[in-house]
Amino acid sequence: MRCRLALPCAPLLAPVLATLLALSPAALAAQAQPVPVTSAKPGWKWSMDSVTTVVNEVRAGRSLQPTTWPGGARVAVLLSFDVDNETIAVRYGEPTVGSLAEMQYGARVGLPRIVKLLDAHRIPASFFVPSVSLAITPSMVGVIKASGRHEFGVHGWIHELNMTLPDSAERALLTKAVAELTAMTGKKPTGYRAPSWNFSPNTLTILRDMGFRYESSLMADDAPYELLQRGKPTGLVEVPVQWILDDAPLFDPRGERYMNPRDIARVWMDEFDKAYEERTTFVLTLHPHVSGHRSRIVALEQLIAHIESKGAGAVWWATHADAAEYVRKAAALGEPKPR
Repeated sequence: MRCRLALPCAPLLAPVLATLLALSPAALAAQAQPVPVTSAKPGWKWSMDSVTTVVNEVRAGRSLQPTTWPGGARVAVLLSFDVDNETIAVRYGEPTVGSLAEMQYGARVGLPRIVKLLDAHRIPASFFVPSVSLAITPSMVGVIKASGRHEFGVHGWIHELNMTLPDSAERALLTKAVAELTAMTGKKPTGYRAPSWNFSPNTLTILRDMGFRYESSLMADDAPYELLQRGKPTGLVEVPVQWILDDAPLFDPRGERYMNPRDIARVWMDEFDKAYEERTTFVLTLHPHVSGHRSRIVALEQLIAHIESKGAGAVWWATHADAAEYVRKAAALGEPKPR
């Protein structure tokens, strides 16, 4: 893994990359702790014990859907932004000037445009940030913190592919990310969102060991739920996400799946209307380098207008952290359980 550019984050990159480079493929394999069934073996050849072991490794437990939301609101609306920026290009080790410039747009233009819109409506949001992204553009801290409404969450160190890492490397990167975000923002984050929305076989154990209070990467429900590990309650709140409610898959103008932002806004409105009808939770995930563009922020503007049309008090706008603590208290969940 090489980086041909003298990036501002070079002092941060060096020690961790040195550690990773020192691990040979054999050492990586030896340190990994996979679920005890190889994916190379087709499922129809598995025993039922193997199926049960794999399925129960990380699973949705009891629903944490409360009977009421604060102030009598019918629905909780949680907006989140994954502030990836240049880490998407850098994580593979061979960024080009063009790819870095495209991703710099997120910090330079997209984020200020999004925060301005949120603050105009006094809407709180959660910003999940790889710590390298924040180190490259430290001014983002002030942009996000200015209103006092928003939350910082952890989104990896360099948007690493945690599914490919051994326990030691994944743990070291997440520990480093938490320490750096705490130092840069002045507050220790309580929530985690996995880069690429997936867990390695070790992720949940690491999150429990590090004392996270909630997690937001999985898709087993529309409403918050408690995570189970090997069939046992963890006390960790899951704030579920969904690809339907993510901008990245359908906003790539070079891809075959590109859709008009106004059409996407209609999908989000329909998702919200059902959440409103069912009195549950609406969780949206956007990216400043994606939805921060002029034609795309129109989708977010239309969605906010649609939600606000329900009237004052009908909606509880909240950060993920506030929602996680509210459902924890409502369900008498107690503190997260260390492993």
